[in-house]
Amino acid sequence: MRPDHMRAWLTSGEGHARLRLTEVPVPTPGPGEVLLRVSACGVCRTDLHVADGDLSPRKAQVVPGHEIVGRVVALGDGARELQIGDRVGVAWLRSTCGSCRWCRRGAENLCTTSRYTGWDDDGGYADYTIAPAAYVYRAPDGIDDLHLAPLLCAGIIGYRALKRSALPPGGRLGIYGFGGSAHLTAQVAIAQGAEVHVFTRDAEARSLARSLGAASVTGATGDPVVPLDSAIVFAPAGELVPHALAALDQRGTLALAGIHMSEVPALDYQRHLFHEKTLTTVTSNTRADGEDFLHLAVRLGVEATVTPYPLDRARDALCDLADDRVRGAAVLLTD
Repeated sequence: MRPDHMRAWLTSGEGHARLRLTEVPVPTPGPGEVLLRVSACGVCRTDLHVADGDLSPRKAQVVPGHEIVGRVVALGDGARELQIGDRVGVAWLRSTCGSCRWCRRGAENLCTTSRYTGWDDDGGYADYTIAPAAYVYRAPDGIDDLHLAPLLCAGIIGYRALKRSALPPGGRLGIYGFGGSAHLTAQVAIAQGAEVHVFTRDAEARSLARSLGAASVTGATGDPVVPLDSAIVFAPAGELVPHALAALDQRGTLALAGIHMSEVPALDYQRHLFHEKTLTTVTSNTRADGEDFLHLAVRLGVEATVTPYPLDRARDALCDLADDRVRGAAVLLTD
């Protein structure tokens, strides 16, 4: 029998260190929605941006978390896609209109009225959460809840960033920053035959990159050992953009993967952009990105390196993430 109340963390508007654990009523799914008993929720850097106000608040107090794994425990009217007991995942993209010019083009990630889990509506830093049934993913077999959670944003966004980077087959990929998303993207790229070069300031992250098969590992602003065909900046550090552009070979592409980034310094046209280089960004993901990546992750054997925390220590997990003390991805467990 479901309880009437549950644990949930709420943003305070005063930063991640002031996240507040409270008890709230278990929500009721509306039309087309499902209620999930949360088992695991990944801790994403976007949660930091929401809690710290780097992203303009969409809700006065919101439950963060958008890398959610859980079981369906109740169905709203019309939620026919799923059944009670199904194991599913919930990601960042929560809903789109389906009718704007971007949705009609198959670019629902750019929908002008899109909504996001843990920003517009309550997410997974709680015992229960609700989600639109049409936007959840059936959990793939062979990956447990703890290791599946980071795939639902860090993995999916990294996969889209890899596609946006236009990496040629067997090409050289530079990765700037090596946290939850980057360490998953590196595995996909290496499994597909790429040569991966990692740039990160963190010694523990450099060790992880080597263990995963990176061809070279250096500091965040280090010089590449070879010219790069493509690069992805995962760190929310605009000062890395000129370094990454300078590291590209002719016709190279740099993709910026973050939802928030500090100010990008002025660029020198000849050094950073000439020779047909491309600078692009990543905005959310489509549901097709998620489906494709989860199938690919199983087929390629992508495995998240995780640091688990009990739900009661969500504030600690965010503080550790902010201070680069997390190896791989942090994941909250409700049990």
